[in-house]
Amino acid sequence: MNILLSLAAFVLIASSAFAKESPPKIQVYSRDPGVYGKENTLICHVSDFHPPDIEIKLLKNGVEIPGAVQTDLAFEKGWKFHLTRSVKFNPSSADKYSCSVRHMKNPPKPISWEPDM
Repeated sequence: MNILLSLAAFVLIASSAFAKESPPKIQVYSRDPGVYGKENTLICHVSDFHPPDIEIKLLKNGVEIPGAVQTDLAFEKGWKFHLTRSVKFNPSSADKYSCSVRHMKNPPKPISWEPDM
């Protein structure tokens, strides 16, 4: 059994070594149309990135929103990965919401949520 696990790990590492480095595509949106004062879910979907060294934060006025959940890391063809992070929030017109994504050693890249009001 240990030999099979070691072999599977080797295949994963060897296969991903051939994939090119790809920066993430980032989408920030809410589950429902944005209505100020009505509870919603803020979602950050990050896709098409490699390698899987990534950190995603959902922010309110530049401060991380507590209680966010994240999907398991998944991969697509070509060894590109995707993740989704989400958190419940109650949007206010006085606040700014964003998703900050750090891929590898690159500086974090914040993407703002634009309410579709």
